[in-house]
Amino acid sequence: MMYSVKQQKANNMRGFTLLELLVVMVIIGLLAAYVGPKYFSQVGKSEIKMAQAQIDALEKALHQYRLDVGSYPATELGLVSLVNRPSNEPRWQGPYLSKLPPADPWGRPYVYKYPGERAEFDLLSYGRDGQPGGDGEAADITNW
Repeated sequence: MMYSVKQQKANNMRGFTLLELLVVMVIIGLLAAYVGPKYFSQVGKSEIKMAQAQIDALEKALHQYRLDVGSYPATELGLVSLVNRPSNEPRWQGPYLSKLPPADPWGRPYVYKYPGERAEFDLLSYGRDGQPGGDGEAADITNW
């Protein structure tokens, strides 16, 4: 029996077996399982660093407000008083921020209290979980 060149090429051009495909899928799964947690832990760390940087910037603006006015804004006035003049404050020389205070990296507003319980004023984010306390990425980020 004679085989033509086309038939020989067709016999040599086979697809992958199911076993080969499964091995490749397992290898890809193992790589994803190894790389995924490392990547997502870096994202969590960057959110914490961003919150700390924003708290530092807000803290500097609050100190400048105090230098001009003589005291920190009341809790009721909040961080908005760093951008908008309070109606009863003639010594206000702001704005102390270019725009309204941002939300924390998790989309929640920063908590501001004056007088503070731990420092002259308390400025904090409750972290990823939005609840007081916590550990790791759920830990509070504070100015004290």
